[in-house]
Amino acid sequence: MIKQLRIKDYILIDELTANFHDGLNVITGETGAGKSILINAVDIAFAPRVSKDVIKHDKEKAVIELVIENTKHDLSHLFEENGIDNFGSEIVLTKEITQNGVRSRVNGTLVNQEFIKQLKNYFLDIHSQHQTYAFMQPKYHITLLDNYTCYGDKLLEYKEKFKEYQNLLSQLENLKTASDMTESQLEFLQFQINEIDSANITSETEDEDLNRELEVLENAEKLKELTGSSYWAINGDDGSIMEALTKIKQNISKAVSYDSSLEELEQNLIDAIENLRTAGSELRDYSQNLDNDTQRLNDIQERLYLLDKLKRKYGGTLQAVMETFENLSKELNAIEFSTQNIDELEAKISHAKQDLEKRASEISEQRKNYAEVLSTLIQDKLAKLELPKARFEISVQPKELSSDGCDDVEFLISTNISEDLKPLAKVASGGEISRVMLAIKSIFAQSDDINTVIFDEIDTGISGKASQSVADEIVELSKYHQIILITHQAIIASKADKHFYVRKSQTDETKVEVYVLTGDNRIKALAELAGGEINEQSVEFAKSLIMQ
Repeated sequence: MIKQLRIKDYILIDELTANFHDGLNVITGETGAGKSILINAVDIAFAPRVSKDVIKHDKEKAVIELVIENTKHDLSHLFEENGIDNFGSEIVLTKEITQNGVRSRVNGTLVNQEFIKQLKNYFLDIHSQHQTYAFMQPKYHITLLDNYTCYGDKLLEYKEKFKEYQNLLSQLENLKTASDMTESQLEFLQFQINEIDSANITSETEDEDLNRELEVLENAEKLKELTGSSYWAINGDDGSIMEALTKIKQNISKAVSYDSSLEELEQNLIDAIENLRTAGSELRDYSQNLDNDTQRLNDIQERLYLLDKLKRKYGGTLQAVMETFENLSKELNAIEFSTQNIDELEAKISHAKQDLEKRASEISEQRKNYAEVLSTLIQDKLAKLELPKARFEISVQPKELSSDGCDDVEFLISTNISEDLKPLAKVASGGEISRVMLAIKSIFAQSDDINTVIFDEIDTGISGKASQSVADEIVELSKYHQIILITHQAIIASKADKHFYVRKSQTDETKVEVYVLTGDNRIKALAELAGGEINEQSVEFAKSLIMQ
């Protein structure tokens, strides 16, 4: 359950801390006082996206922190996988909203939104006007029914099998498309493959290697002249560099006999002479071995012409040409495979469809059984909520195989004995919608492990005896879950285990403040709810509500 909500610099709130009870927590206040701000703050703590508009004016960031007490779920493995410290039964969820983005932390560790979504599924169910809309849409009804039932593993297995079935259908479509290729298209595909294959490309850089060799061959005479003249400058008979260095070395060797400090210089000269001798030998060999090979030059030019032609046709680089060859080869293999294996794949598809139909039929039977039970439970609940003539039915009708089976599920209702069952979305009265939603929520909530259920004005459009029935139902629900709700009904508010009052003040700036009501303050708030003003009659009525 939610033990504590802490808010700082959020919308109209500077800072507040609200400690919730484990039973029924009621929030009241004047219209427009900001009651929904608390509910929205809880919702935002778990939300995937948050607008920076929630940051209080002139503040850098807004912070929402929830302290959750976990007594139902073993989350140690989930926390360990995500590197989160385990504080036992206490979980601290912090949402920080800045101008640059949103950060979520659990027990001080940054987490992604997928983790927050998992966490919400364990602990929180918020019933708002948006969710009322969702509950009324037929596309959500099959999910609501499936969430109540105990065939979850079967449904997961079916969904996996349906994915496999869809993959087989996709493969068949691709094979048939390939097998429909005309003979001329096949011939052209084979021609492209042969054209690349016959080139015998040695590597992705063959053209670069050949261009370097070509440049050498085209400049062989210049290279021979440059390297040859360099060799004679080093090793010539008269006035060569080697002759000059040898004389210098002889002089320094004599000098060493007079000054030993010149020994290092002598060694450097010896090394220089040796390096120069080696360089001269390499220049001589390079010059002597450099031939003007006209045939090799022609061969390279022809080879580069072929490679350039392939590059222009198949991608611009030899790497692209080779990748194209692989792709074309795979395409041809797929075509050859397809013509041989379409019959085999169609047999697999037929078998997979039969298996799916069997699985879907089993799930459908269970859906119908649960739908009948749930319809009765919800109808009984509606009677307790002062809709005694209401009829409720969960319709399960056949449809083509899909990812969720072979059923169309829709909630149908009639609130008047003279009217036929109609889709839930056709319910017109706001008071009736509220009670229908509460009945559905009550039945589904009693079957799940959600800790906290939040109702945002579930009592819209009801009064009198219906209010008492709604109050009794919410009290009953609070035995199984922590309930946090906003209400305008004194009868409902009087049942609270903890009563919060929201007040908006406007001086130099607008502020929202939250108080916990006890004693006389609570009686006055109930009296104001009941009668619109505080007087002797409304106070007595408020006291009588608390005594019930």
